[in-house]
Amino acid sequence: MNTPPLPIDGFIFDLDGTVYLGEAALPGAPEAIAALRRRGKRIVFVSNKPLAPRANYAAKLTRLGIPTPETDVITSAYVLARHLANTLPALKLYVVGETYLVNELRAQGLTVVGEFETQDAKEVIDPRGIDAVIVAFDRTLDYRKLNTAYQALVRGARFFATNADQTCPMPNGAIPDAGATIAALEHITGRKLELLAGKPSPIMLQVAAQELATPPHRCLITGDRLETDIRMGQIAGMKTAVTLTGVSTRADATQMTPPPDLIIDTLADLLALTI
Repeated sequence: MNTPPLPIDGFIFDLDGTVYLGEAALPGAPEAIAALRRRGKRIVFVSNKPLAPRANYAAKLTRLGIPTPETDVITSAYVLARHLANTLPALKLYVVGETYLVNELRAQGLTVVGEFETQDAKEVIDPRGIDAVIVAFDRTLDYRKLNTAYQALVRGARFFATNADQTCPMPNGAIPDAGATIAALEHITGRKLELLAGKPSPIMLQVAAQELATPPHRCLITGDRLETDIRMGQIAGMKTAVTLTGVSTRADATQMTPPPDLIIDTLADLLALTI
């Protein structure tokens, strides 16, 4: 039985494994996105990685044949910074993360305390001056950072994160991501993470829907991970499409409860399955 095409006005695309792999666009992705734009569809791209400015992702997409302005890219760092600026702007934040995240937070008018204030990497931070700890993917993580976050959390600081990925794929194999640091801090403090900005949190898609100026039920999120991209879309009340160009298989998708609305081989399939 054929399913009628989904009425979609706003399209949200994951990046790695959905639009591109490494430094190459996936087959049909540039052409499909260009065709959707010609139909007048609004498009944004989302990434859990809090490591690079949105402009970098936009430049990569443009280089791969998908012209994209910075404003059409949403990262977990941008989502968290925007959310905190709108809800808790007065907090003094301690970041277990890299320089880009600090810059994103400050760009939203937020206050970051700690070693990023000075050039002295050995500076001792008074945990009593920290209102909230933010955990992100941090390749500069050391015992000093972990201990400062621990001391702040046991004294009652809030506990936020950009993303909770256990590992990050790299050319020579996966490496520990923010999820490992979150788990360590939860274990040693007895605290639980209060706020997650990235996948599978619906906060990321709330920001995406606002950028698209489109109600959630008229949006479609397409990604290659069932446990993050698809689950997040379902929680947010959006239509979902899993693409088989990444980590998920057709068997995985059909066994998911509830399953994605669409299972596609490539992004080109969306042209016939949506209106």
